[in-house]
Amino acid sequence: MNKRHHTKFIHQGQYAAAVDIEWVEFDTGWSPYLSVEDAQKLDEVREALRTGDLKKAGQLARVFQRCP
Repeated sequence: MNKRHHTKFIHQGQYAAAVDIEWVEFDTGWSPYLSVEDAQKLDEVREALRTGDLKKAGQLARVFQRCP
């Protein structure tokens, strides 16, 4: 099993977030995949951005405001 660090970008409205995750790789045909925790983190950041909760999103990821 190998793990690779990766940054996933999420866009919601006028905000974007850079979320650090790990890809897990096995020697099977089903990899790479995310851990359950990383998948939940992506969902939490997406929901926080959607609702405008920048404090919560900022605790889980680096948040950016898109320029007009």
